[in-house]
This record gives sequence, structure tokens and C-alpha cells, in this order.
Amino acid sequence: MKWRLTGRYMVSVIIVTIITVFINLFVFMIWLVLQANSQHNEENTPETFTRSFEQYVSFSDQGITVNKEGQKALKQQNAWIQILDENGQDVYHAQAPKGLKNKYTPIDIVNLHKYKDKQLLSTIYAGGKKVKGKEYSYFIGFKDPSIGKYLFSFDTKDLVTRFNIGTMILLSIDAIIALLIGYLFSRQLTKPLGRAIHSIQRLANGDYTTNLPAKGIYKDVFYNVNHLSEQLASSKKEKDKLEQMREEWISHITHDIKTPLASIQGYAEIMKDPKYPLSKEDIRHYAGIIENKSLYIKDVMEDLNLTTRLKNNGVMLNKELVNIVSLLRETLIDILNDSRYADQTIELQTNEDKLMLNIDKILIRRAVTNLILNALVHNDPDVTIIVQLEQKEKTHITIKDNGRGIEEAELEKVFDRYYRGTNTGVSHAGSGLGMAIAKDIIVKHGGDITIRSSVGKGTTIDIQLPA
Repeated sequence: MKWRLTGRYMVSVIIVTIITVFINLFVFMIWLVLQANSQHNEENTPETFTRSFEQYVSFSDQGITVNKEGQKALKQQNAWIQILDENGQDVYHAQAPKGLKNKYTPIDIVNLHKYKDKQLLSTIYAGGKKVKGKEYSYFIGFKDPSIGKYLFSFDTKDLVTRFNIGTMILLSIDAIIALLIGYLFSRQLTKPLGRAIHSIQRLANGDYTTNLPAKGIYKDVFYNVNHLSEQLASSKKEKDKLEQMREEWISHITHDIKTPLASIQGYAEIMKDPKYPLSKEDIRHYAGIIENKSLYIKDVMEDLNLTTRLKNNGVMLNKELVNIVSLLRETLIDILNDSRYADQTIELQTNEDKLMLNIDKILIRRAVTNLILNALVHNDPDVTIIVQLEQKEKTHITIKDNGRGIEEAELEKVFDRYYRGTNTGVSHAGSGLGMAIAKDIIVKHGGDITIRSSVGKGTTIDIQLPA
């Protein structure tokens, strides 16, 4: 994997380098052409000055002269002029240096134009002018030593061959340099990527101890890998914790179911055994115990079924307009009619006589019942429970008690599945899903449920339902 990434980066760098070289060559050639054209078109070059100097040369019956503007231009250029007729004879010169000939042969003219004259210490350019059918030529010599003129000849085929060879050598050198730079550059890029890939593989294998240094060009990648590692570690910790709670819950509920089953089995065996002569009152008594134990097991099974359906969105709400005041009053009466809670103090406080809500009557009743029963079984018998109903932006159902309260460490867990509080009394038995079921029902109605508690002062649960 590492070499594959390195290879890809190297190819990319090489391609970019080669393209850059070709672009540079292309731009350089264009620059040379533009420079040549610009120099060719500049008026101040010696060659251009020489060609255009004929405008200053005048021919008349008195002879050949250079006007004042031409003489001024010669002085500015630090140059001299010599004009020859068709036979190479000097007919005019101005500001001429020593050693200037009066007559030139054709070969003298060629050499004078082609090479820099060492005797005259000038770089000479030639021009011409035709007057009345006669051809006159003139030399302009520039004394400035910085001005030079060089002529060269070449074979086109040999130049092309040399250019091709030079290009191949240049490209080969560029390729080697690009390969070296690409390798070093790719190493710098792929080394941290290799660490990131290795860390991700460790995460995939369940090792969540990854901690990469969040720096360099991949610091965002490293930061997110570290964040993912922390999230996975936290999720694993929560999962392990939930699994432990589930196992403990299974152990508790198994015990809770075995106890009534043992009673059912024991009383059934007594009623079945002919050795035990039972009166009708005994049979009714034992049958009542069996019925109660069976109902208890049924309630536990219903809790298991309901929490599973709520968790998997398998519950469809059967909503209808319900007077929530009457529903709460009936719920509290049903709880107090249970012989186990007949002596408990439960009050309903509200200023409303009628408050209609679009809810699932059975499920909301189940949620409120679970919350009240939870307050009853987790507190002393003298606990007082107050249920308040208020209409604000939302409908608030508040369940308060003055009982033992809940430790802060346990407060955030009370709505978790499988959780049983540490202050659960020995007489309490059940599925341990009541609070979780209550929260799932409220949330499914689009509401919210919160809990506040102080140890020794009591607990307040606030249910908010859409109005």
C-alpha cells in the first residue's frame, strides 16, 4: 500500500516536472522571438539608425552634404559617416577618424561591413541611397566600444541534430532530477499517510489507543483519526457497560421470574397431590396466589415486549383527543385501588377541568403509571407524591415526591434500559424497564422528559407533551 501511494505521487511529480520543462522551453523560445523582434524594431539600434540615416543625406549641384539634424544625430551616437560613389570613391565624410581610406575595393567594403575595424576602432554599418540613377553607399561607424556586430554561419541539418541531442540530454537530466525530487517529495507525503492508514487498520481491529501528532499538511486527517479513536473507545466503554448492565438485568429478572414460578409450581403440586386434603377455602387461596404470580409474570413479559417494540419503532400510536385531566385522575385512582398502595399519599393538583390532547391514551397512562410506581417502590411507605398538570407553551405533567432522592451519578442512568437503582428495596421486583418504557412513550409522542433530584429531599420528573 505504501509503495503504491509513493509510486502515484512520483508519477504525478514527474509529469508535472516534464510539463513544466516544456512550458519553460516554449516560453523561452517565444521570449527570444519577441526580443529579436523588439530589438529589430527599436529605432535606437545602430542598424536601424544606419538604415534610416539616408533621410539626413542631401544631394545637390554643389555636392553631397549631411544636414544639421544628421550631424547632431551623429554626435549623439558618437559616430562618423563616409559616403562613397559607385566606384568606391570617397565623396563625403564627417567626423571621420584617422586612417580612413579615400577609395575602397569591393573586398574592402565587405570586410569593413562584416568585421569590426581595429584601426578605426569602430563598429561599422552600411547603408545606401539612389539619386538620379546613381547608387551611393555610406558607412556609419560607431565608436562606442559596447556596440558589437558578429556574423555566423551554420548547417541547418547539423543544427537540428544538435538540437535534438541537446533536447534528449536535457530531458534525461530533467527526468533524473524529477525522479529524485519526486521520490523525496513522495516519501514526505506518504510517510504520514502510512501512519494514518496503519492507525485506521488498528481501529478496524478494535485497538482504539491511536494518538497521532496532529501537525503537518495532514493535521486535519490526524485530528479526525484521533477523534474517531476517542469516539470508538467511548462507544466501546459504553457498550461494555451496557452489556454488563444487561447481564445483571437478565440475572435479576431471571430470579424475579423464578420466584413466582416456584410459588406457582409449589401450590399447583399441593393442589394436585391427593395426600393433602384441601378445603375449598384453601383451594381458592392457593388459586388466588397462582393467579397473582401469573399476572406478575405476564406484566414482566409485556414490559419486555413493549420495550423491544418501542426500541425498534414497532409501536404505532393510536392517537385520539383525550381529556388529560380525567386520564390522570383515573390513573391515580387505579393505583390507590391496588391493595399494595392503598395507604399511600398521592395527590393531583391542577387548575384545569378539561384539557384535550391528541395522544395514545393507553400508552400515556402506562408511562404515568410507571413513573408513579417507581416513586412508590423506591421510597419509604410515608412518601408523598404530587402530580401537577399545567398548560404553558406545552402541557407539563410534573410528578414530585419527598422521598430519598437519587445520587447525581445515578441520575443520568435512570431512563436507561436494564438499569436498577442502588436504593431499590428488597421487596421490589419487576422487569426494571419501567422508566425506560415511560421515556420511550413520551419521546414517541414528540415530547420530552427530564428529572431533577436531591438526596434526602426528593425527586421531580417533568413531562412535556405538545399542546
